[in-house]
Order: sequence, then structure tokens, then C-alpha cells
Amino acid sequence: MRAGLNGLTLALVIRLLIRRSQVRALVGEPRIKLQSTGKYPPASSSAYRGAVRALVVLAAHAATVYPGWSFAASNEEILDAVNAVRMQGCDGRPGVAVPLREHPHMTEAARRTAQDLPYQEALASVGYRATRSVLIRMRGDPAARTVAGVVAGRSCANLADPSLSEIGIHQRARDTWIILAVPFSPPPAASAQAVARRVLELVNAKRGQPRMCGDQSYPAAAPVIMNATLNSVASAHASDMARHNYFAHEGLDGSTPPERVARAGYRWRAVGENIAAGQMTAEAVVEGWLKSPPHCGTLMGPQFTEMGVAYAVDQSSKAGIYWTQLFGRPR
Repeated sequence: MRAGLNGLTLALVIRLLIRRSQVRALVGEPRIKLQSTGKYPPASSSAYRGAVRALVVLAAHAATVYPGWSFAASNEEILDAVNAVRMQGCDGRPGVAVPLREHPHMTEAARRTAQDLPYQEALASVGYRATRSVLIRMRGDPAARTVAGVVAGRSCANLADPSLSEIGIHQRARDTWIILAVPFSPPPAASAQAVARRVLELVNAKRGQPRMCGDQSYPAAAPVIMNATLNSVASAHASDMARHNYFAHEGLDGSTPPERVARAGYRWRAVGENIAAGQMTAEAVVEGWLKSPPHCGTLMGPQFTEMGVAYAVDQSSKAGIYWTQLFGRPR
């Protein structure tokens, strides 16, 4: 902002500052105070002329001290600029069509982070749960395009990650805090059957092809069918883990997977169990099991003919969502 400020820009600046309870300079102590009345003084008034003169002096002084100085951008302007870069792509990475959404809780967390609260604690303090989050802090020109350029330069991998879909923004003078997050968005309880069917579909597709699980080779295996008893036992164990905030094959009562299915009346020749925590979709949980050699081996086991799967959600637990998958072969 230079002394050669045009009239329209200056008028907009004055309207913005009159709305506030006071004007604060970016350098030194505040020298001007304008009490907000909710009405704008007429252009011919002494108050208006005084504000114009004061702002011109302030702008000239700021331009001398900070040659690249400009007013902080609004959150909306920063969001638009960041999304433009995200859509275009950066550092050789393709663009992301889905724009970031500003979340009010995340913006409040960014404000609290600016007050020296660690950003993950700030997110927790406002009740925002993220599967993954990242903080980007910068100091310098607060203009929206500059901020977007810095984000793309410092954190392109995060900006180009479509799973990071929500953003919080806070600016104070020439400092900017931005939080990006993968929101905690588990499937609703009403979708349990549809999710179970999708897991079954994915499992049978994977079983239908030969596969390496770690250093062990598995041939293609026959498809499994859904079993209601195994579903029920899987649901009970997933719920127990979520409710009591633990992650283990052994239940809090000391029970093992074979003992739990036998207790439910399932007479078995073979039983196997996979568990997982934190995944939000059927696709993610199956891919996670395939990447773990022991879980992959259970999933590919040719001895199994039936399957049950369930998830349970508890926002207060460490992982938030817990999964149990049971395989069986009845007598």
C-alpha cells in the first residue's frame, strides 16, 4: 500500500475500519480511535476528513517501514486463492477438483494456535476431531495470493491431497496460521449392512486372485459368504473395543475369537479374525488388511467359507472407529 492510494481503495479501507471499534497500526502503539456507531459519517464531515488524513499518513508510514506492506486478506480471499492453486496443481502434482471447505471450529483452532496453544490441542479444545491434520504457519506479506503461493511452495503435497478437505485460517498482522485436516467422518450406523456387503464384495474380489502376503504366496481362494452369527460376534467385539478404548484380539473378559464364536453357538472347524481401527470406508479397511502380511494371510485363507464384519464408532475413543472381521468354516 503506497501513498498514491486511489480514492476507491481508500474509501473501502475507511468503511472497513469504521466498522471496527478502533484502528490499530501495524507498527507502534495505536494513535487513532474511531468509536463505531453503526453509521458512516458523511463525506463532508470533519470526522470523515480526519479519518482520511490519518489513514493516508498511516499508509505512507507503513509503506516506508514495510515496503511490501498490505492489509491482511479476509479468510474468504485466502480460501479462494488457496483453492485456485489446489485446483491448478503444484510442483508437478495434478490439481484437485474438490475445493477445501473452511470449518468454523478449525478457524477457531487456528486462532487459539496463534495464542501459543499447540494446534492439535487447539483442535481438541474446540471439539474438532481429525483423522489427520497439518499446520502451516507463515510470516510475511498477508495478501491472499502471496499466502496461497507460500502454501503451495512449502506444503504442496498436503495441498494436493484430496483427503485433506477442510481448512481453518487465522491472520494477525503479518502472521498467518492455516490448518488442513482430514475430517473424522465414519459411516453412520444405519449403513452397517451396506458397508458389510461392500467389504464382502471386496474380500471375494481379492481372494479371487493369487497374492503375496509378505513373503508368503497364496493361490486364489474360493469366495466366502456372509454369516449372521459371525456378523453378530464381530459387532460385539468392535463395540467393546470402541466403548472401552482398546485394540486387541483378546476381549476384556479374556476371551479369544474362537471362544467368542463358540459362545454364540457357531460350531466351527476353523476361525480367523482381523481387526482394524481408524479407517472410514470399506475400501480403506480392506486395503489396510492386505498391506499387513498376517491379516492378508487370514483374508486369503482357503480354509474359510464364511465371513462376518462390523464396525463401531465412539468419538471419545482414541481411534474413533473400530472394525472386526471374522472368518469361519462350520462343522
